[in-house]
Amino acid sequence: MTITNPDVRHAASVDRTLQLIAAGAEGASCAPELAAGPWEFDQGPAGYGPGASMGDVIPTGSPRQGALPEAYRLASDEELHARIRAAKATLGDRVVVLGHFYQRDEVVEHADFVGDSFQLANAALTRPDAEAIVFCGVHFMAETADLLSKPEQAVILPNLAAGCSMADMADESSVEECWEQLESVYGPLDAVDATGRVPVIPVTYMNSSAALKGFVGRHGGIVCTSSNARVVLEQAFERGQRVLFFPDQHLGRNTAKAMGVPLEQMPMWNPRKPLGGSSSDELVEAKVILWHGFCSVHKRFTVDQIAAARASRPGVQVIVHPECPMPVVDAADAAGSTDFIVKAIQAAPAGSTFAIGTEINLVQRLAAEHPEHEIFCLDPVVCPCSTMYRIHPGYLAWVLEELVEGRIVNRIQVPSDVAEPARVALERMLAAKPPAATPGA
Repeated sequence: MTITNPDVRHAASVDRTLQLIAAGAEGASCAPELAAGPWEFDQGPAGYGPGASMGDVIPTGSPRQGALPEAYRLASDEELHARIRAAKATLGDRVVVLGHFYQRDEVVEHADFVGDSFQLANAALTRPDAEAIVFCGVHFMAETADLLSKPEQAVILPNLAAGCSMADMADESSVEECWEQLESVYGPLDAVDATGRVPVIPVTYMNSSAALKGFVGRHGGIVCTSSNARVVLEQAFERGQRVLFFPDQHLGRNTAKAMGVPLEQMPMWNPRKPLGGSSSDELVEAKVILWHGFCSVHKRFTVDQIAAARASRPGVQVIVHPECPMPVVDAADAAGSTDFIVKAIQAAPAGSTFAIGTEINLVQRLAAEHPEHEIFCLDPVVCPCSTMYRIHPGYLAWVLEELVEGRIVNRIQVPSDVAEPARVALERMLAAKPPAATPGA
């Protein structure tokens, strides 16, 4: 999905849109600070930065990024792009650059592979001879790449402050405490009933830390993606009476509801309350226990936005990500992963109109790539993912030029005691292949 036409690339650039808004052009952003370089926030108070997650509370001890050298902060866009291209040319096959769908287009321009987190982790496997994997995404994605790559390959995150507020909403200690409380309700969690099932199977979304993937691996659970969540839940129910699903409540609720699980059997687990805020009886009746987590990007989309899109453009097709709240998914024409959204637009007849409920960088890039369609974001306010937006060409140029000099910076390494059970959970995920999706279905 890398755009080579400079005119199309300008149209796809969310950064350019934000600069125009800051200069007084028509439109609105959720934070004027988005027009500044992300290094402005590296040395300030700990936080996710401007954008969709700016109101989320960052955990104590979250990774911080050191000062980006002045040469990169002061360089023009043209100079940074030239330096990135030169460094990549020098490094050749020794490096592979991965760019997530939600990255700013000025970064995606230099990616060898573009996709979602799981696609990119798999793409890295196609370059086993690369000495370094530069993952332009967020922290948990780099961890997953490290888990799946060879030990001698260095996985690099250009900006260590690129975390994920949703992933941070479920930490290992809170999940361990939840597990202990569930044992007080259900009894031994490894005991099987007459049907051969245990009381509860843990399932974590890919958007979680390696530590939580390790927790799941140790307790017989599995990792899921937005595209195979249903298959994973089906498999979990074959081995367990119920599922503990974290960190994203919305993906869990939307998936289970589509499978016929009643809402009253999906209690929310609030880690700040005893038994998550439910009674023992409610937990006994539960089929899916949903962690109190969410994606701040997808939480912004509303039913009113869908109604406004349909009123202004009759015949519009509304497609949203399953991380959106349930009423939004119910009101949309279709819901699916980022890859599903991309394929739905690619397969549509010319002249189609789409309102998309997902991160603005992907939506704006799709609109620029497909001029035969009308494509716009459901949310009229430009509000990118705070942490994805912490990656900038300046950081990419820096880590690549450091590699040219023989230095590895910002390496992400998962400790071996965590990596082993986490790989087990990921292998179970790999075996849970979803049926071929039909865009729009």
